[in-house]
Amino acid sequence: MPLSMRYLFVISVSSVIIFIVFSVFNFGGDKSFQRLNISDPLMLSQKSSCKEYLTQSHYITAPLSKEEDDFPLAYIMVIHHHFDTFARLFRAIYMPQNIYCIHVDEKATTEFKDAVEQLLSCFPNAFLASKMEPVVYGGISRLQADLNCIKDLSALEVSWKYVINTCGQDFPLKTNKEIVQYLKGFKGKNITPGVLPPAHAIGRTKYVHQEHLGKELSYVIRTTALKPPPPHNLTIYFGSAYVALSREFANFVLHDPRAVDLLQWSKDTFSPDEHFWVTLNRIPGTYNSIFHAKEMCHI
Repeated sequence: MPLSMRYLFVISVSSVIIFIVFSVFNFGGDKSFQRLNISDPLMLSQKSSCKEYLTQSHYITAPLSKEEDDFPLAYIMVIHHHFDTFARLFRAIYMPQNIYCIHVDEKATTEFKDAVEQLLSCFPNAFLASKMEPVVYGGISRLQADLNCIKDLSALEVSWKYVINTCGQDFPLKTNKEIVQYLKGFKGKNITPGVLPPAHAIGRTKYVHQEHLGKELSYVIRTTALKPPPPHNLTIYFGSAYVALSREFANFVLHDPRAVDLLQWSKDTFSPDEHFWVTLNRIPGTYNSIFHAKEMCHI
């Protein structure tokens, strides 16, 4: 066999071997990853007991310190898909002394809703929001989802100190104890990072916006109609939609006329969750805000 043909033969055989090895490892790895991904729903669907599920999933079932036990937190989780991602986030932030309100998008699939409900049935300190919203990104429904949970949490006898809202794709960078110690340092003040409205954001509250709820796509439409000035001569600020609020401030948000009227005024604005919390927290003489956006991101 000529030397060139011999080299061609060796190269061809080597390519086939490499392809086979790659395929075995690649597909084998994918199957293992898939098994890992669906471990939580599988454990539940196989009718294993909650005790078995908590043990196999390595949940913390007792407070890890007196400091944490004396400073329970409340969490709001607004989710709409990717059960595995939700299950991992929930397990990461779960502590038995805390309380968890889960808002599932009303538009979510029945399978997703059932899986979340089945998971929460294993935890006495976690529950579904009493009212679900069909959430539209950038619309009032996103803010209303948080408010529905705040109303539910405020009605509980659990003496939680702060409420933290999350979305389904969040993940903590700190332990529960570190978060507790960080929040205790604010001595009851809220964390609502924000600023006066930048030029690009003025239109969000200057013009009337409307939610469009469609079968395939939901979105917010900006109209040419101008909005009236904010109620109570409030100065509008813009900031993070994700905040840490004291229980006292949560009660203020639910019952104070200024908060109630601002919510009503905000219903036809764009992304009202990015101005609602921060504006209320900067009402002079009401609540002192904390301007630590960078630190808040690191919670």
